[in-house]
Amino acid sequence: MKFKVSREKFQKALQRVVSIIGSRSILPMLGNVLLEAGDGTLKLTTTDLDIRITTSLDAEVSDPGSGTVPARRLAQLVGSFVAPELEMETDAENHCRIVCGTGKFLLLGLPAEDFPAQSGFEAVRSFKLKENEFKHLIGSIAYAVSIDDSRKVLTGVLMSVHDSLLTMVATDGKRMAMRETAPEEFNGADGDAIVPIKAVQEVRRMLDGSESATVEFGEKQCRIRTSEAELTTKLIEGSYPNFRQVIPTKWTRTVEAPVSLFLSKIEMVSLMLSESSSYIILNFGDNEMKIQGASSEIGEGSDVIPIEYTADPFEVSFNPSYLADPMRNTASETVRMKFNDPLTPVTIETEEGFLYVIMPIRKK
Repeated sequence: MKFKVSREKFQKALQRVVSIIGSRSILPMLGNVLLEAGDGTLKLTTTDLDIRITTSLDAEVSDPGSGTVPARRLAQLVGSFVAPELEMETDAENHCRIVCGTGKFLLLGLPAEDFPAQSGFEAVRSFKLKENEFKHLIGSIAYAVSIDDSRKVLTGVLMSVHDSLLTMVATDGKRMAMRETAPEEFNGADGDAIVPIKAVQEVRRMLDGSESATVEFGEKQCRIRTSEAELTTKLIEGSYPNFRQVIPTKWTRTVEAPVSLFLSKIEMVSLMLSESSSYIILNFGDNEMKIQGASSEIGEGSDVIPIEYTADPFEVSFNPSYLADPMRNTASETVRMKFNDPLTPVTIETEEGFLYVIMPIRKK
């Protein structure tokens, strides 16, 4: 295999695929990138056996073929080059010679035939969304995914398509984030799939343009194709909880607040919290919302936001990070909060089709 490519484009292609490679791997091959050159194209592939990412770029191929080399080392090397083009060549012993400007380097690789083969994939449903819209959807809910492996189904994002409506949900059992939207195109049968959070985060990195991304679901896999790359991931098996059961159907109090101001006040008051006193109190009354931090060994603090509120005085406490997360990840200017009492679920909504359910904290 021998080819010549743009150093800058090659560097960007490597950046798309190296992120799934862990610092330690039982199998040396999983630390390598598969390079396949032919027909004026260079294809790069990496895998951790659960996720597989592939991307391509134009190349001047003088000897078609394939090979694998250490991915992170190659990315670091290419990132240090300054010449506009580089040339790579592999021999029968899987040695890869790289020339860029006056620099000459040798990387020891492994046989391409030992790289894990891609399993078969048959789609049962698919949808399309603009890449920038899909990226925003993911960002608006992914933070709510559970990091506790004891409930595996909660460590992924639910992507549910029913009646041509896409519903994406993430929950850790203490809060739930949900977005709904109508895909620009849908094919196949209705159904649910749970996509691992690692794959969701990788997809978000891939979504940069205004073109459409295609999401396809098989029985046990999901494939997402963007303008720059393709990702295939195993799905999480199991049944996702009935998330609609936790959404209150009636509320006794509703308030609206400006997102940027509310977020800044939460973050400021939270500076006075400690691990032993890690909650904030929202106190509503007389057209204002008072944000007060629990007293701690650091000190205490509070601030006020003017709002429209004329109902009876009301007080409720929250984990400040859980309360701030949806406001850090929305493009809306205002949020609407709906309450019943200090101990039952509270909802936060925006005009984007976003719904967030959070449990208040019972004060000690």
